[in-house]
Amino acid sequence: MSPVPLPPSPWDFDPEAWPEDDCVAAGADLEPSTVVAAYRTGAFPMPHDGELLWWSPVRRGVLEPGALKVSRSLGKSARHFTVTVDEAFEDVIDACADPSRPGAWIDADVREAYVLLHRLGWAHSVETRDADGTLVGGLYGLAVGGLFAGESMFHTARDASKVALMGLVDVVGPDRLIDVQWSTPHLAGLGVTEWPRERYLAEIRDRTQEPLPARWL
Repeated sequence: MSPVPLPPSPWDFDPEAWPEDDCVAAGADLEPSTVVAAYRTGAFPMPHDGELLWWSPVRRGVLEPGALKVSRSLGKSARHFTVTVDEAFEDVIDACADPSRPGAWIDADVREAYVLLHRLGWAHSVETRDADGTLVGGLYGLAVGGLFAGESMFHTARDASKVALMGLVDVVGPDRLIDVQWSTPHLAGLGVTEWPRERYLAEIRDRTQEPLPARWL
């Protein structure tokens, strides 16, 4: 589904005014036009202690085009899963939002916002299923032109979230940039690196103006 055009956001996301801190703003709203405008300028929403905050990490975790690393063991593991796309968005975001997970941050307002963005063709999910078709891993995020901004991933079977990332690369193509917000040892092992904020912001100016992957046109 091609994304539904959105009106301009009434909120101004100005990187020139951002502090040298990962958290760059507070307030605003989670309307579709606001969220997409934030991503276009390099920010994303994440609530904390009941307050809506906007983040643009000083050290941004990114998977550069063509940089995905698939080990031999991961390649073997992937054969035991099936990858689907946009078949279970709400199930994926609910699994990511599980309050029993360490660092759980996805609240009801965030869920509602991204489910709406999915229905409007902006947010997408990649699902990993076992041999019985059971959902055992996945990820979701926003596709804005040539940028896929990942929001969260989960797994209940070993390697299932890694296989979802492999599936995402297959969908968007090897020449797209994937934003993962912050790098972790888990993600670094898959080829994720860190960019200074300035480099990330410069890169996405053109990336977000590129055509979407064919799957989502």
